[in-house]
Amino acid sequence: MPSITETVIRNQFPYWTAALQQPIPLLQARTIVLTGCGTSYYLAQSLACAYNAFGQQAVAVPGAEWARRPEAYLADFDDILVVGLSRSGTTTETVQAIEASRVQGWPTLAISCEPGSTILRAALRELYLPTDKAEGIVMSTSASLMLLGGLRLAGISLPGHVVTAAQSGLAQMDAGVRAIIQGRNHFVYLGAGANYGIASEGCLKLQEMSISYSQAFHPLEYRHGPISLIDARSVVVILYSDDTTAEAKVAADVQAKGARVIGINGPGDLRIDLGISGPAAALAALPALQIMGEHVALSKGINSETPRHLTKVVVLN
Repeated sequence: MPSITETVIRNQFPYWTAALQQPIPLLQARTIVLTGCGTSYYLAQSLACAYNAFGQQAVAVPGAEWARRPEAYLADFDDILVVGLSRSGTTTETVQAIEASRVQGWPTLAISCEPGSTILRAALRELYLPTDKAEGIVMSTSASLMLLGGLRLAGISLPGHVVTAAQSGLAQMDAGVRAIIQGRNHFVYLGAGANYGIASEGCLKLQEMSISYSQAFHPLEYRHGPISLIDARSVVVILYSDDTTAEAKVAADVQAKGARVIGINGPGDLRIDLGISGPAAALAALPALQIMGEHVALSKGINSETPRHLTKVVVLN
């Protein structure tokens, strides 16, 4: 019988369809500051890259950092908008980031999947994205929705087939991942640009769901030291950018050293073609990465509904 975590991952697509139809305000500021914690911070990283590529200046900052030392991340605070992402709307550091921004007089907007949550009340403007109430500690549907909503906030259009692309990616991962992970216990996620935040999120999902050691890097950076860990126990997940040339060389390099490669939109021992590119590909890749975490958890006999040392909401006393 599938876990609640797996069921929520597989049942997320009607929520995507609803979020694609939901009215979304457009962001208006010279610089957008995107802040969050954990998954929400990795989504912020992906969004910031997508925004900059789209022509909207943006920076991603962890919630605790923005609340305490914004001057370390931005030199010019003229005409900024601070956007906080929090599934529960009660994550202490992200709420503090929004509250500290309000004290400074900076405009704020909060994205949350919990109606009437603390962060939505704290911000000047809000974006509430309804999610699956069955979702437990591990963020899956809510993560996809916040990335989707964040892309739409900047006016980045998502093609109508983004939902079917994501469903296809999940199905392809389902069909081939068990053979790839068999006998492997070292996991690496690589992604460039907007895909780096998604690689970090895939890495986090694996850590949470399967209590496995994993790392995330930019593809070419991986050659500068970390590649020394690659051996016959390694699995490398590469989220390919639109130009796959350099990343394909990294794939061949780690394969020659014994690793198996899962290539999303590019070459690998398991190749997953989403049939979509640009920022939409980062979004469409999320369900495949989520279900991979569940497969690794199952291979280790771990219940992903109760990940070790974790709670659904992180509240600092």
